[in-house]
Amino acid sequence: MRRRHRRPAFPDQKPAVDLARLETEVPRTLIERLGTGALPAGAELGRLIADEVHHRLLGTRVSLEERRRLIRTIQDEMSGLDVLQTFMDRPEVTEIMVNGPEHVFVEEDGRIRPAGVRFRDRGHLTDVIVHFFSRENRAINYWQPLADMRLPDGSRANAVLPPIAPDGPILTIRKFTGIRHEGPALLASGMLSGEALDFLQRAVAERRTIFISGGTGTGKTTLLNVLSQAIPAAERIVTIEDSAELQLVGRDNLVRLECRPQGAEGQGEIAMSQLIRTALRMRPDRLIIGEVRGAEAYDLMVSLNTGHRGTLCTVHANTCRHLLPRLASLVLENSQLPYEAVRRELAAAIDYIVQIVREADGRRRVQEICRVRQTTGGFEDLETIFLRREEVDALEALAAPRP
Repeated sequence: MRRRHRRPAFPDQKPAVDLARLETEVPRTLIERLGTGALPAGAELGRLIADEVHHRLLGTRVSLEERRRLIRTIQDEMSGLDVLQTFMDRPEVTEIMVNGPEHVFVEEDGRIRPAGVRFRDRGHLTDVIVHFFSRENRAINYWQPLADMRLPDGSRANAVLPPIAPDGPILTIRKFTGIRHEGPALLASGMLSGEALDFLQRAVAERRTIFISGGTGTGKTTLLNVLSQAIPAAERIVTIEDSAELQLVGRDNLVRLECRPQGAEGQGEIAMSQLIRTALRMRPDRLIIGEVRGAEAYDLMVSLNTGHRGTLCTVHANTCRHLLPRLASLVLENSQLPYEAVRRELAAAIDYIVQIVREADGRRRVQEICRVRQTTGGFEDLETIFLRREEVDALEALAAPRP
């Protein structure tokens, strides 16, 4: 009787492969291998992923089509933002907010709403954040859990990892929409009246120093962009920003300076105060400061009172009357000047304050425009030039006699 020969077993054949697990493991392996340097892009990143996938699947029965799908999935995750990428591609979405893996929100048309997506777990979200920042050569990890960066398209990103964020990794992206801000668009949105816009544009042309005040996301930079268009074309402009956002177009004599954060070893930082001092050596006709919030307040105050009139600047403050005391506090943190001297210097330097608020429905409004006048003692006295209609109605209601 003829014996049947059994097919010999292959003890080195690998068991079934968990492809979902590889989607997580391969990106982590590549990040660890490449270190904190910027990830390659395009075909080079695809080649690295393909090599790692083929190595891990050596000897398995995973089909060629499944391998290609796995490589495409991993490349989409590493070169994009995974479940967030669709919101990055939609121009009507202006902000993306991730509060841990399960709570994702977007701002669309001025309103914040749940995004309807989530990450698998904390590890998945952490991997996406690390990959995202690595593309721009920004390190973020357990020892350096805070990071900021500006994307090539002008969008800004901020991330915080545990243990600083105990409820899970946090990611916030303020998108750059690419829309050039114009005066008519502000008028159409109801941000301010035509009379108020004309007044501010004349003030810019007359080299008045204007500070735009408000909270985060109120539209300070938007208004700053519009007002900068009133600067005469022949003037030399130097802009100084923490993250470059201003869109000054059609300007030949324009110098743009941007701060640089410290590196992984705590070195290499270029602060705004340094850039202000550098800008003064560039013979500027105008200084435009993206935002004052620290030690640069002292250098700015000095520059304003040494012939550099017509400066435009933004600052975080609750009201027009809160702005000058806030600036004075920032100056005092970095100088030995008496408080009274600082208030006098600021009162002499600033001509107008514009206060912007963001209403509950997401709309931005110029609430008040004040002129800064000096009293006989040198201190400031604010005169309201424009007041939003709702504010006028509220004041009149308070002043009306009760029946």
